[in-house]
Amino acid sequence: MTESIELPPRQAWLTSLTSLFTRVAPGRWLALMLLALHAAVVFDADVALTRAFLLAHYGLFLLWQPLVRSETRIEPRLALPVFAMAAMLVLLDGSWVMALWLAILAGLVGAVATSQNERGPRWAYLLALAYLLALLLAWVLPQSLGGAAALPEGFQDAVRFGLPLLPLAILFLPASRQRSTSSTLDFIYGLMLSLLIMVMALGVFAVVAVAKVSYAWALVQTLLGMAALLLVLSWLWNPRAGFSGLGQVTSRYLLSVGLPFEGWAQRLATRAERERDPESFVRDALADLQELTWIRGGHWQAARGEGTFGEPAEHSVSHAFHGLALTWQSQRPLTPALALHVRLLSQLLGYFYAAKVREQTLREQAYSQAIHDTGARLTHDVKNILQSMKTLLAAADMSTPEDSDRLLALMKRQLPQLAARLSQTVDKLKQPNEMDVAQQPAQNWWSALQLRYEHDDVQFFADALDDTPLPQDLFDSVVDNLLTNALRKRQTEPGVAVEVRLGLHPLVSLTVTDSGVAAPEHVARNLFMSPVASDFGLGVGLYQAARQAARVGYRLELTDNEAGRVSFCLQATENSSNP
Repeated sequence: MTESIELPPRQAWLTSLTSLFTRVAPGRWLALMLLALHAAVVFDADVALTRAFLLAHYGLFLLWQPLVRSETRIEPRLALPVFAMAAMLVLLDGSWVMALWLAILAGLVGAVATSQNERGPRWAYLLALAYLLALLLAWVLPQSLGGAAALPEGFQDAVRFGLPLLPLAILFLPASRQRSTSSTLDFIYGLMLSLLIMVMALGVFAVVAVAKVSYAWALVQTLLGMAALLLVLSWLWNPRAGFSGLGQVTSRYLLSVGLPFEGWAQRLATRAERERDPESFVRDALADLQELTWIRGGHWQAARGEGTFGEPAEHSVSHAFHGLALTWQSQRPLTPALALHVRLLSQLLGYFYAAKVREQTLREQAYSQAIHDTGARLTHDVKNILQSMKTLLAAADMSTPEDSDRLLALMKRQLPQLAARLSQTVDKLKQPNEMDVAQQPAQNWWSALQLRYEHDDVQFFADALDDTPLPQDLFDSVVDNLLTNALRKRQTEPGVAVEVRLGLHPLVSLTVTDSGVAAPEHVARNLFMSPVASDFGLGVGLYQAARQAARVGYRLELTDNEAGRVSFCLQATENSSNP
């Protein structure tokens, strides 16, 4: 039986309060934050009441802020700036402090607005941004400039009682409970927006102080000047008149950071095509990076080796991608742009290194597969030679003294054949690349085959023979496998007839037929596709023979598979080089 754990009353109250706060949509906190800010800035109240509204505003800001998740535990070193900002906002009584805070808050709201996908939250943040800009331009800036920028009473009443309609409208917009995170914020956009608002405020102050004009005219002149400047910058960013523009220049600089990135990437790709060893490729690629002035050296480590490049330095940054660990060392701490560039270089090297490792693995697997195929084919050749030797030994055991002359003649004919075949097998083992290369005239090969099986009661039929070249290794391997399997049936079915038929026109074909039982269906279905197990050993040898035939332009098929007639046919394909 489990017992429930009861929390202390204070801790349970804090837990329930935190859960209540996290269930409130961020847009609601935003609206309440702006209303508290309006009450503290616009309405003339006692200093204590104003500071109370500012403190409430900052508390609501902490509940709304998208920089840190509400469930995240804040460390003391991060909490210090939070309390410092609250103290500056509440204790320092100045219009310029409020203007700075409004610029920062507007940039943050604008950054959040760019990350919203739903229409309701996007409109909420746009209304909040409009409210902050209106409060700054219509109230805070005129108050900071003094009497020269005093606004009419009617306009002040419109700002005091009409501007809060924007935060109130946010309360009635459909809200989303999805919390924004720091990863979705466009900090560059927010920073640029805050800087533009600060430049506009300082521009208005400069025009009023120098030209001695009204606040409204100074604001118009500043907005027109900033609009013209932004228009020129937007044209220079992408001019479309032959000049690449500031956008491409900036992107190229951020990408290269003093390094001709395109040239280095091209050399990296060329080196990847030329160098086969992954570790040597990494060593040469890092040696090519020594022209970077902001990188003094470093260290790399992989599964099969490690090394250093350049000279050691005080500061370092490490990255690991796809089994390649890189440590970059510099004389000074890397700036964010340089750190991003180092990460890009490390990732690119990691991708190339992984590709080289996969290439080496595939090369080793192909080599092992070639050894396996060669060994399997030679194993069947040796097996067939051994079968012929067993046949000769059986003939010697069954012979009588009267058969000595006939047995001696048989040995003289067969032993040189076996010796020659064994010698060919050994030569194939020494030079596997020359397998399937040797050619033999059809007439000579047919005569040698008849001599080899003259005592096995095999019938041979052939069309008009000529000197058509046949791949000797392929035909010897296939016919030995087929005849061995057919003759083995006589152990359980005496009297099985076996015949071999050779045709040369229009395409070369070799057919072996026996009158034994048919191969089982599951064996026949997978006979040439994969090694199969059967009572007669069919499958492995024929699988290798089929692959060997495909490599030299032939096709091995089971043409008939029924009781009393089982036929295998080796035939040249139409695109084969053989006639």
